[in-house]
Order: sequence, then C-alpha cells, then structure tokens
Amino acid sequence: VQLDESGGGLAQPGESLTLSCEASGLTFADYAIGWFRQAPGKEREGVSCISRDGKTYYSESVKGRFTISRDNAKNTVYLQMNSLIPEDTFAYHCAAEKSSAQVLCSMTIAPPEYWGQGMQVTVSS
Repeated sequence: VQLDESGGGLAQPGESLTLSCEASGLTFADYAIGWFRQAPGKEREGVSCISRDGKTYYSESVKGRFTISRDNAKNTVYLQMNSLIPEDTFAYHCAAEKSSAQVLCSMTIAPPEYWGQGMQVTVSS
C-alpha cells in the first residue's frame, strides 16, 4: 500500500495550497482518508478526515478554512487549504483507516493502518 502526497511547499499568509493524497494497493472506497500534521517531538493533530461515504471531520483549528474532498475514481483525497496562517506550518501526512472520519482523525497516538511519508507546509512572509 502506498499513499503519495503532493502539493506542499511554501505559502505566504492568506494564500492557499491544495494537498493531494493518491492511494494505491488498497480498496480505496473502503477507507476513511485523512490528513494529520505534526511538529517534531509533538503529538500529531488530526486536521481533517473524510469517510468512505463522504462525511467529513475538521479540527477546530482549521474549520472554515480547509475543505477535504475525495475522488474515488482517482483514488485521491484533496485538502484545500485557504487563508493560511503561520500556525499552519507543519509536516502534513496522509493516513487511511477502515473507520469513520472522526475515529480516524482521533488517532493521535495509535497509528492509523496506513501512513504516508509526509511533506512540509510552511506559511511565512
């Protein structure tokens, strides 16, 4: 199983980025997919997750600014990040679990079934 993340990088405050997570080697439609972010040495945060039937979960820190969506035909989940702030600077990881969106995003200690390599998002002027 592979989760390939793309779309990270550097953005200025107020700008937007779209992260993509393309999955292979699993039955994509059976899984909730989500995005976590983590600073070195800190507990990870479940930022946003989407269930196999499209129900979504957002952490309070991103609600109203980030939008998650999935395209089962492309085995891909997207995270549209608008109105970025410096506090959004983290390594972002894609994850997959056969669960609800809320359960996946609550997995801040026990690892999800599948976990991507991660990529850096830096918000700075």
